[in-house]
Amino acid sequence: MKYTIDKQDKYSLLKLHEEKLDSNIAPNLKSELITTHAEGVKNIILDLSEVKYTDSSGLSALLVGNRVIQEDGGIFVLAGLSEHTLKLIKISQLDSVLNILPTVEEAVDAVFMNELENDLKEGEEEN
Repeated sequence: MKYTIDKQDKYSLLKLHEEKLDSNIAPNLKSELITTHAEGVKNIILDLSEVKYTDSSGLSALLVGNRVIQEDGGIFVLAGLSEHTLKLIKISQLDSVLNILPTVEEAVDAVFMNELENDLKEGEEEN
């Protein structure tokens, strides 16, 4: 699996350099997402702008990433989805489960908004 990872303070940006997110790639993506989270990364942005095709095993990997990150109060954001991938997510009715934004920049904003909300919640709980 070809990808790059850009670790920032509040999030990691994982960019997949593959045309297909299918059964050949999905297991590697799953383990990379789980490993990244295990290393202490709370928020992950997955840039899929180079991915043209996704199948059910690819969707499964996305759902695993989403679940692992959300269980920890973080946010998992998909950015740059192809029309095919977006259609598959909508047909599967996962567009209400997954955080999907058109660009990485918007995904970064969503991470910071989520962090602010978490900080506010923690502040309320302390009072």
